[in-house]
Amino acid sequence: MLKPEHLRTLCEVVQLGSFAAAANRLGYTSSAVSQQMAALERQMGVRLFERFAHSVLPTSAAEVLARHAEVVLIDLDRMVTTVQAVHRNSERQIHLGIFPSFADVLTGVLRRMEPEERAGVRVSVAECSQLIPRLSAGGEMDAAIVYQVGNVGLSWPSALGRRWIAEDRYKVVLPRSWPDLAPYRVEQLVDLPWIMHHPASSDSSFFDAVFARWGLHPRVACHSDDFKITMAMIETGMGAALVPDLALRGHGRDVVVADVPWLNTSRSIFTLVHPDRETARLRSLLDALAV
Repeated sequence: MLKPEHLRTLCEVVQLGSFAAAANRLGYTSSAVSQQMAALERQMGVRLFERFAHSVLPTSAAEVLARHAEVVLIDLDRMVTTVQAVHRNSERQIHLGIFPSFADVLTGVLRRMEPEERAGVRVSVAECSQLIPRLSAGGEMDAAIVYQVGNVGLSWPSALGRRWIAEDRYKVVLPRSWPDLAPYRVEQLVDLPWIMHHPASSDSSFFDAVFARWGLHPRVACHSDDFKITMAMIETGMGAALVPDLALRGHGRDVVVADVPWLNTSRSIFTLVHPDRETARLRSLLDALAV
């Protein structure tokens, strides 16, 4: 089996015409270069150099071998570089972005991971519109779990891959301290105080349209884009709200959750993935996050 280091030395000797010059460039002694070339001649079964007192002359066989060796060495270097890049990519941290109410799902998955696996995951929690720019070219994030209510309010670069996770249905959530409003017909909810999203947000625009479609004219008691705060406000009796299932996990006893058929509204949860960073480790994590 030919040794790559012997082929590399051969190329230098053929180019420089001297064992000593090749040794100087490669950091060997002249004796070491001579021994390598002698070993290569034995393996090939041909004479590669005419040796003189102060110089060597490569034979035609040496020149042909050197030309082929250059191609082989370039391919070997490329192979090593590629393997090292794959190794670095598999060893580096996964940087995942999530929206706030998905945190409970992620923490449940992280708890089940081994400590060394968990150490390889970096998480950023932010609103969807803040996460997407960090997936663009030059961004530090590998993937982001985001949601969209309806077909408006969120856009992303076409280069990003999209992977659906779940539909997250909205429920009507009311304070338990209120009189029983079952079966929660539309006309029963007309004049209630409501906790609404901040005006001008994409969610606010969508739900304004939902309320208008059913002839509801909410008396706004509070504005909140944080579902944990919204749930706390409902518990105090401040108002009712539309809250998705994910944000209802582990809710307190002071609220009533009504699944009203007429609402029929959900948000689509999906992953946006940077195409150059989708590794087996990232795919495994995303599979575990399916809800």
